[in-house]
Amino acid sequence: MALVGSLLKKGIHFSNIVANRRKASLHQQQKKTLAKLLAKARYTEFGEKYNFDELLSSILFGEKGVFYERYKKTVPIHDYNKIFNEWWHKSLEGQKDVCWPGQIKYYALSSGTSEAATKHLPVTKAMSKAIQKTSIRQILSLGHYKDLPNDLYEKGFLMLGGSTNLNNQDNHFEGDLSGITAKQIPYWFRPYYKPGEKIASQKDWAIKLDEITKQAHEWDIGFIVGVPAWIQLLMEKIIAHHNVKTIHDIWVKLCFLLHVHYLRTVEYLLNLTERDLRSYWLDH
Repeated sequence: MALVGSLLKKGIHFSNIVANRRKASLHQQQKKTLAKLLAKARYTEFGEKYNFDELLSSILFGEKGVFYERYKKTVPIHDYNKIFNEWWHKSLEGQKDVCWPGQIKYYALSSGTSEAATKHLPVTKAMSKAIQKTSIRQILSLGHYKDLPNDLYEKGFLMLGGSTNLNNQDNHFEGDLSGITAKQIPYWFRPYYKPGEKIASQKDWAIKLDEITKQAHEWDIGFIVGVPAWIQLLMEKIIAHHNVKTIHDIWVKLCFLLHVHYLRTVEYLLNLTERDLRSYWLDH
């Protein structure tokens, strides 16, 4: 009997009830989020240049909607090259309090879709915590599915991402965003996490996929997280290696697939023009 799974299921269901009662309007959520960001970054170089203190005051004490127009007029939209050349290169060199409080210790690398040059995208502690918080919310969203079996909540999470063996560059670490995220998973989540620390640290994708394929039959996976193309390739390798018809012959309880293209989305937005960005937010 899946006692632990049953307790987790009840806890997740209760959390959803509480969350739904506290849910505010989208406008209020966005306003609150902007206020938090401005308050946190107001004493950075970026925040002082663009008067974050005044913008925060307009949110807290100004008339409804005024803060949004004032923010648009005050803070210019930056593409990647502009923000890196004017600001982020300072953080990369080890300076503190440039666009965000403190020193940035992690940078996600992207080869880019718009240029050949590698891009360095700062990953702050706050960003890592936000990613973890969002992951927990995604787990809590399982409470909306009423007919899930109790034992599903005890199944493993296969997170197919970049290497957790990050490059040490004197004053910071750099690597794939998925590798940075996986390296910082909470201690309580590790028993559910696959493929485990050893395989996750592997930088060679071919070797990583081969190792996962060989051990796949030893794991009881209920959830998969990763880039769709790599997940498809892995499933095809597992099915062929173990000579089965479908992936469910290996992972009987596999129910959920979550694909994340966060880094590509960030990079895409950073390379849009101001006009394109206005259009993007209106469309999305």
